[in-house]
Amino acid sequence: MADAAPRLQGLFAQLLGVPLPVRIRAWDGSQAGPPGAPTLVVRNRRALRRLLWKPGELGLARAWVAGDLDIDGDLYTTLDLLAGHIWERGEDARTLAQALRDPEVRAAVRGLVKLAGPPLLPPAPPREETRSPRRHLHTKRSDRRAISHHYDVGNDFYEIVLGPSMVYSCAYWPGPDSTLEQAQHDKLELVCRKLGLCPGQRLLDVGCGWGSMAIHAAREHGVSVVGVTLSQEQAAYARKRVADEGLTDKVEIRVQDYRDVRDGPYDAISSIGMAEHVGAERYLDYAGDLHGLLKPGGRLLNHQIARRPQRDETAYSVDAFIDSYVFPDGELQPVGATVAMLERAGFEVRDVESIREHYALTLRQWVARLEADWKRAVQLTSPGRARVWRLYMAASALAFERNRIGVNQVLAVRTPESGVSGMPLRARTWN
Repeated sequence: MADAAPRLQGLFAQLLGVPLPVRIRAWDGSQAGPPGAPTLVVRNRRALRRLLWKPGELGLARAWVAGDLDIDGDLYTTLDLLAGHIWERGEDARTLAQALRDPEVRAAVRGLVKLAGPPLLPPAPPREETRSPRRHLHTKRSDRRAISHHYDVGNDFYEIVLGPSMVYSCAYWPGPDSTLEQAQHDKLELVCRKLGLCPGQRLLDVGCGWGSMAIHAAREHGVSVVGVTLSQEQAAYARKRVADEGLTDKVEIRVQDYRDVRDGPYDAISSIGMAEHVGAERYLDYAGDLHGLLKPGGRLLNHQIARRPQRDETAYSVDAFIDSYVFPDGELQPVGATVAMLERAGFEVRDVESIREHYALTLRQWVARLEADWKRAVQLTSPGRARVWRLYMAASALAFERNRIGVNQVLAVRTPESGVSGMPLRARTWN
């Protein structure tokens, strides 16, 4: 008898203490759950073995990336319904040990073991999972490896997701009906105006990506730009764009760690979506390095994703899916911690702007672009890699919309001893 789905519904309800808010369709064709709800497709018993060996988010992520789990219905709705059971439940060893003291939970685990069937061995992780252990080293070598894992996926793949602007950070939307290209142009222009760029100045673009900020600043504001990235693929792409724009006399793209930049001082520094890779233990050094590269009166625009602070910061743990499949060794900090570190390094923080809702709009556009060209995206990378990106971007969009994470532009100045910052009395003229 085909009964896997109703059995799974019952077992998950035992484990979670509440009924699962989605339908289940199991490998034997059976279905169960709320009528009309999105459907979680459990394609095989291996999905259960992944969950049993890695309970929580990482087990679910492995099953999703491998294709053992799928969703039939709207992805955002399904993730929203499951959010409380994935992101908001503890899954560390202490919490699991406490849960297993409950006879109902132990009985549910035994039921899943029986339903999973032999061989009850841990399935190998999908090949898209990074194998390096997490140690928060953030050495130049480990950072280079982490950046390569994320960015050296293939420029053609990123063209599908990002569109012609090739900007991989939060856009700045005039309105929800604007185009992605217009919103990304407006973000680059906003950064340039906050930095007060003028012809003849020198700009350092840290984590320059595919060169969009460097090209915009040189073309529209007449500055000379040095862009640094750790990705060979990004650098090659950016250099070609610079040449095509006729800006080789204005823009230099280097494969270089920001810690190795020695040709300051610069009039301004932009760091857009790069500081998430720095690491909490290295952040003060990062801020100090950038401070030292600026001339007195020079400005830094630090555009960075932030997490919400925890009541007990010692209990904070990284997102297992993001760490294993998307941003190895990436770390998010509360915006207050970022501001404090910049000030400790000697900066005067002059403006902090939250643009959280803008990132949700940006991510939904990226997901739509990926889904619209899905077959080609799979051909350019792998089915698992494309699934990683679809899940990561859709879940991130919901995280921004629900205020689980935010994104901020922090404008800071290396104010000279005279106290003359060079900032206008009414600073927000850029808006």
